[in-house]
Amino acid sequence: MGEALTDGAPVTAGHPPAVRRVPLLTLPVLTVLVSARDSGRPAVECSLDLGRTTTTVAIHADGFTWEGQWFPYPDACRDHTVYCWDGGQFAPVARYTRALYKLVPTAWGPPTFEIDGIKMLPTATVSPWEDARAKVALVQPRGKRILDTCAGLGYFAAWCLAGGASHVRSFEKSSDVLWLRSLNPWSPGSPWSPVDGAVLALEQGDVSERIEGLASGSFDAILHDPPRFAIAGELYARSFYAQLARVLRPGGRLFHYTGAPNQRSRGRDLAREVAVRLQAAGFRARPHGDGVLARREHH
Repeated sequence: MGEALTDGAPVTAGHPPAVRRVPLLTLPVLTVLVSARDSGRPAVECSLDLGRTTTTVAIHADGFTWEGQWFPYPDACRDHTVYCWDGGQFAPVARYTRALYKLVPTAWGPPTFEIDGIKMLPTATVSPWEDARAKVALVQPRGKRILDTCAGLGYFAAWCLAGGASHVRSFEKSSDVLWLRSLNPWSPGSPWSPVDGAVLALEQGDVSERIEGLASGSFDAILHDPPRFAIAGELYARSFYAQLARVLRPGGRLFHYTGAPNQRSRGRDLAREVAVRLQAAGFRARPHGDGVLARREHH
């Protein structure tokens, strides 16, 4: 399913790599399909794109028809797993390279993803989609050029576009995450959600390296959602924060997600540590929610 991108390859947001719209199944959706079959119903309404839309599916004894194509019922379907038609069968949307990358359904509809079993987006009390909406609102995206440092599934970028941003520049280091994104109906630039590539520029690359090539003062706002400190400490370094300050115009806003790692076990306050480093790099910064909200100083 899909093709891995070569390192450093640009991604045209409106044309994901070698992926087309295909049905996505979860255990609850399969249960609806099988129940309709067992009760003799000729058709049923359900969602084959993780809750983004609903569609009418024709039901048969040995499978179902969606958008004029027949698909067999899978033999088995595990919970907490998204299955995608790969041309011959329904297979989990997961791959193992340096780690296990997996798209994971949520009760909210928009999925999260896991790396070696660790969820990368909040899902316990809020939809990852709505969580991204609230965080993007902090930088007031309308009419702004925005740097999205760690793109992930693209929920920050999606809400920037919905909020009227003039341009979003996104970087994602992992080709595996980009592959998951290309199969996620909620991700901007997927076959389900095409966008203008001139407005959303998505590039595979390490932002800690690529940022040095970005022009000074070229962004009006920044959204920084890095992996955990233990995994990507370079994205919490004062030298990187100095680069963020350089590319952000004076007065521009930054939201930096930190979470609260080791807060209960060791009493660590990562958000406050980050705020101190950002202040040293030229920001006015304060902890806000599960991160830090900052503004680029004018001097």
